[in-house]
Amino acid sequence: MDSAFQHLSQIVQPSDLHRFSDKELRDLANEVRQAILQNVSRTGGHLSSNLGTVELTVAMYASYNIPPDKVVWDTGHQAYPHKLLTGRLPRFDTLRKHKGLSGFLRREEHELDVFGAGHAGTAISAAMGFAAARDRQGTTEKVIAVAGDAAIASGMSWEALNHAGELGTDLCVVLNDNRMSIAPNVGALTNYLAKLRSRPLVQNLARKAKVAIERLGEPAVRAADGLRHGITHYLAPLETGTIFEEIGFEYIGPVDGHDLPTLLEVFRNVRDMNYPVFVHAITVKGKGYEVAEEDARKWHGVVPFDLAACEMVKAAGPVTFTQAFGDATIECAEEDPKVVAITAAMPDGTGLAGYAKKFPDRYYDVGIAEQHAVTFAAGLAAGGMRPFCAIYSTFLQRAYDQVLHDVCLQKLPVRFFLDRAGLVGDDGPTHHGVFDLSYLSPLPNMTILAPRDTTELREMTHWMAKYDAGPTAVRYPRGSSDERLPESRTSIALGKSEVIREGKDLTISAVGSMVSVAYEAAAGLAAQGIEATVINARFLRPLDSETLIGSVSKTKRLITIEENMRSGGFGEACRNALHDAGMGGIPHRLIALPDSFVEHGTQPILREECGLCAAAVIAEAVRLVKAPSR
Repeated sequence: MDSAFQHLSQIVQPSDLHRFSDKELRDLANEVRQAILQNVSRTGGHLSSNLGTVELTVAMYASYNIPPDKVVWDTGHQAYPHKLLTGRLPRFDTLRKHKGLSGFLRREEHELDVFGAGHAGTAISAAMGFAAARDRQGTTEKVIAVAGDAAIASGMSWEALNHAGELGTDLCVVLNDNRMSIAPNVGALTNYLAKLRSRPLVQNLARKAKVAIERLGEPAVRAADGLRHGITHYLAPLETGTIFEEIGFEYIGPVDGHDLPTLLEVFRNVRDMNYPVFVHAITVKGKGYEVAEEDARKWHGVVPFDLAACEMVKAAGPVTFTQAFGDATIECAEEDPKVVAITAAMPDGTGLAGYAKKFPDRYYDVGIAEQHAVTFAAGLAAGGMRPFCAIYSTFLQRAYDQVLHDVCLQKLPVRFFLDRAGLVGDDGPTHHGVFDLSYLSPLPNMTILAPRDTTELREMTHWMAKYDAGPTAVRYPRGSSDERLPESRTSIALGKSEVIREGKDLTISAVGSMVSVAYEAAAGLAAQGIEATVINARFLRPLDSETLIGSVSKTKRLITIEENMRSGGFGEACRNALHDAGMGGIPHRLIALPDSFVEHGTQPILREECGLCAAAVIAEAVRLVKAPSR
């Protein structure tokens, strides 16, 4: 690959950009964009947002001294150019592959990934921390935070901006304003940024003024050069200061985020400032790839695609859990006018896009603000509505206090729908939803469900819609369900499990996505003469202890399986039930994810590595059955 990238192949670290002329930097930017297109078309990943930050990244890295200067990125959705400009071109074809480069930023991966980035809204707070550490230690490196226009609307970003303005330290915040996150942005701040964008693009005036000054001769050029605020700022129209200026930042912009000469001038000037500066750059998602520019939402996160034909074909298959939830939510809303739906900037990912079109007046996208989403849902519930709060499992972690105090403590019937529970695959440890059973199960008044398949998810969604006794949460995985499970099923009832296979030699109790694994393992064990009872737990809280104890009292052995971390999960709840029933001595095994972070890779690979597959369950069951009795 390197021979195709004359300039990019020379980059080992960002300081290598200092050797290039401005013209060569433009060529480098083109190579970065081409490298992203070529590799993401083969590996899949985040496309349109990264195409939009190419010139911005090249300009920053050519202007600053990195290292020791530090750039803190907000999520990895916009940081592929950063990876390429830090010497990772030779490994870029391993992006998001098992044991390859992460799709996000990770301190373990590279010394210039100075702060991990997976969840939005963290960059400014982290950059403030780096700046304060610098000040305490008496060093002089520069610190830059790059935030998207959706991330900057999050509460955490504003807490950090407020602190930065009060502290007054040397910090540059760059707003990558592409008018979108994954879906179009929402909220009053979005409207405010639109007003800022409507200001005349002052860099055009600045460029004309610069030419005029140069015509006046060398003395005028030297005088203009002494104005360190930069041309784009001191020629801005005199009007009311921005909100960023009001809280203590020097505001520069809006500037064209794809005009490399202007960006280079801006950042070279900003680097000489020693107080809070806010650079507002307007970028285009999908820049340089026409179909991605036209539909940045579709091309935000992509599977491998045909780069020349501009075609992204997703394989047809069974209904996914996300689709099943979306369809069931529409059905519930048709039956009950009190059903409302809430998402935190993820209408497509959570399956609510169809609901939003059909019931726009009963749909709320609050932006990247999970804390607000949860307490907003609590208020809706207290006000007599039936809120469906759809948030990825990994993102609900950000609103744990609100779930505990605002929902559970008040026993409010908020319905949480946790998509991407379990191992999500290529997005890795920041996005694996492997903690929800553990962090929700200790909360009083919370009811927790997990469906074995998409049909059961639809049934659970309808059941939750009518359950007003307290908060409920259902967690379900990415993708579709296993079609090999038996179709016979019992109706959903509070705290009741379902026995889907009877056996005399051991009990296998599984929850959610692992029910199909348990069922497959039982079939394999039967071929070896071992008959297993398989229980679809359905509920973690309240746990159906009666069915569990009744089965184990006959089989005298128990295996539990869950796609959640071991500590505080389903297996430990079953073990506690055995202990409480005086059956703590019964031989049992808990099969779960390790109490550690799991790397990225495809779901089948990761599940096999972690022992969440039929072969691993069969091996454990054989050892358990053949072990000497106590």
